[in-house]
Amino acid sequence: MQRLPRLALGLPAVLLLLVFLVLPYAEMITMSFRASQPGAMYGLGFTADHYRKVMTEGLYLDALARSLLNAAFITTACLIVSYPIAWHMSRARGRKALLLYACVASPLMIGVLIRNFGWMIVVNVDGPFNRALLAMGVIDKPMRLLFTQGLVALALVHVFTPFMVLPINNALRNINPAVLEASESLGVSRFATFWKVIFPLSFPGMQPGLILVFVLATAAYVTPALLGGQMVSLMPTLVVQTLIGTFDWPLGAALAVMMATAAMVVVILFSLATHRLMERVRA
Repeated sequence: MQRLPRLALGLPAVLLLLVFLVLPYAEMITMSFRASQPGAMYGLGFTADHYRKVMTEGLYLDALARSLLNAAFITTACLIVSYPIAWHMSRARGRKALLLYACVASPLMIGVLIRNFGWMIVVNVDGPFNRALLAMGVIDKPMRLLFTQGLVALALVHVFTPFMVLPINNALRNINPAVLEASESLGVSRFATFWKVIFPLSFPGMQPGLILVFVLATAAYVTPALLGGQMVSLMPTLVVQTLIGTFDWPLGAALAVMMATAAMVVVILFSLATHRLMERVRA
């Protein structure tokens, strides 16, 4: 009888996951096997031709590979940018710590559309970035930065950096100072202390940050659509174009399922590859 109240406490969470996660995925998978029909959301019957089309046509395979590689690059860039920031945050105290937290969290306080329009204004041909480079004599004519892969990657790093900084900062704060003092007392250099002590002990914060940023970067749509336009073709943009442009919901659902499956496989492989390190750190 005592287990019933505990089960009742978990019931809202179970219902939330069921309604907003399990059922939408189940409906999307079901939709991906429905037959297509011009002018309608879907036709009669079920078929696996959509998956055959996705896995054999170069357009979709290239977009999927490009999305995964783009997400891997953005994740790596976020880690490189975030680790020094997280290190300084973990050592900061008082007002300095609050200021750093505010600076890191500031991108999350602005809507994604506003951020993207801000980037469009800054990097426009007549924008302040090009004007500054022209004034300094760095370039002879304005550069076309809008609708490029580089700008999309830069904007996504700007958006996702807080998701990497905060868990790494939490892991760095949890490192026992006595461990670092012991390493220094043994005459170990600072670089060796960082590489053999600090970096492994901070991995419990790095792993969730890496996974979260990779998944978010893989599924990002608004930023690539606005800043990349037709020049940057990624899987999320193809999914939306298929759903809204051609109104082929079964094919769009198949594309979405393939993208989610590919991202899940990468996450599982990464988790398995880093399992021993996580167990060693926790021990």
